[in-house]
Amino acid sequence: MSTSLTLSCPACLATNRVAQERLGGRPNCGRCGEALFQGKPVALDQAGFDRMLANTELPLVVDFWAEWCGPCKMMAPVFERTAASLEPQARFIKVDTEAAPALAQRYAIRSIPTLILFKGGREVARQSGALDQRSLESWISSAL
Repeated sequence: MSTSLTLSCPACLATNRVAQERLGGRPNCGRCGEALFQGKPVALDQAGFDRMLANTELPLVVDFWAEWCGPCKMMAPVFERTAASLEPQARFIKVDTEAAPALAQRYAIRSIPTLILFKGGREVARQSGALDQRSLESWISSAL
């Protein structure tokens, strides 16, 4: 008997149930047909973030950033490469703090970029400041 996980689709946010052994096999959304893992971070607003957090059993690695932030721009390609290499072990999300200030306030984001790792809907690790890929992967691995 296989164990299944619930995942929110990055395209339509529908909740999907996927057998764990199928996670690496490029499963598609049952509603819209899009790939559940696209090898890149998912940009979400507050409503999308709340839905993803509530309906995804995978760990979520969230990058709180802003367009005007130099270190955020330096971190963006590192975050993308890490998402491509670590999915489907975790879901990678980007939240623009300028577009979602209430979300930034809820999680007490004081500096950007700030990365938060969520498991089971709860924050389990936090890291502020830009990281290189090796450091980011190490931080994620230690928190998982």
